[in-house]
Amino acid sequence: MVTNVTAPPGGVMTDEVGTITGDLSLEPTVTPDGLVTLRVQYQGADEWYTVAGASARVPDPADQEAVERVEEQLLARFAG
Repeated sequence: MVTNVTAPPGGVMTDEVGTITGDLSLEPTVTPDGLVTLRVQYQGADEWYTVAGASARVPDPADQEAVERVEEQLLARFAG
């Protein structure tokens, strides 16, 4: 689920390249061990970056409802 946003004031801090600003795409990903992480890219770019501090673990990654709740919580930080 990719969500397009305009970066909030101050931008979005990434682990790889620092702060990015402008029109961005956000996408949550989940690993087999249940870590849900938010990644970001400039809209239309190829490179994805990890949003700093935007991850949470679910007990069972097969529990789609739990994964979706965490994804929504992570994305809500940038809604508005």
